[in-house]
Amino acid sequence: MAHITTPEAEEILDKEFPVLDHGFVRLVDYLGGDKRIAQSARVSYGSGTKTIREDAALIDYLLGHQHTSPFEQVVMTFHCKMPIFVARQWIRHRSARINEISGRYSVMKDEFYTPDEESIRFQSKDNRQGRSTEEVPAELRKITLDILLKNQEEVYADYRKLLDMNIAKELARINLPLSLYTEWYWQIDLHNLFHFLQLRMDDHAQYEIRKYANAIAKITKVVVPIAYDAFEKHILNVIRFSGKELEALSDQLQGKPHSLTGIHQAEYDRKIKRIAEIVRRIQ
Repeated sequence: MAHITTPEAEEILDKEFPVLDHGFVRLVDYLGGDKRIAQSARVSYGSGTKTIREDAALIDYLLGHQHTSPFEQVVMTFHCKMPIFVARQWIRHRSARINEISGRYSVMKDEFYTPDEESIRFQSKDNRQGRSTEEVPAELRKITLDILLKNQEEVYADYRKLLDMNIAKELARINLPLSLYTEWYWQIDLHNLFHFLQLRMDDHAQYEIRKYANAIAKITKVVVPIAYDAFEKHILNVIRFSGKELEALSDQLQGKPHSLTGIHQAEYDRKIKRIAEIVRRIQ
């Protein structure tokens, strides 16, 4: 089977896509592309056995009917730099291979994430792990940033002080905060990458990791444009309702009140709002 490359992907190899204030994502290497997905599904050999249109139809069918194993034939390796708190959310996706910089061997850089003022929000009242859309007064935003910056400067100064006293790096690092930047190589197959993007591009995901997911999505679309279009069609832009949510929708269509409350109502309302936005776009 011929080695597959994508000219557009070759052009962005090792190119940094900036994320947040000090972070980035870059494509280090990739194995396969749209052709490899189609070939592995057909268990055929060589290239050019089918037209691009036929490959696109096959890939669309595979993803639409959840035949995912051919997508595992495509593998991508990224070099990513992100705050530690983002990395700790990211690592929950256990289907990748990771090699992270170690503070036991390396002196950590004086690089910390500080949010821009617009992303500073109050705690959400209906989402225990998220931010509300309510705007925070300018004075409170400034106080928040002042506290974050002050603590980061003090902790890093103490870290350097411990290193200067020849205290072991593995001990000197232990008070460094979650806002410190870390780096890793992250290798993942396309099936699991699509799952990562589905979850982390969702508006339920924390703002900061969504920024990384969006950057990775941009790169992925270059490597496998046909597969990415199918992903958008069958996974990313699909709204799924639970049984209880379908009951609530049925009640609502009949002009009756539904029984959802609390976080379940908030999730249902979010889906209905998203449908309304899609309908407006189509019209």
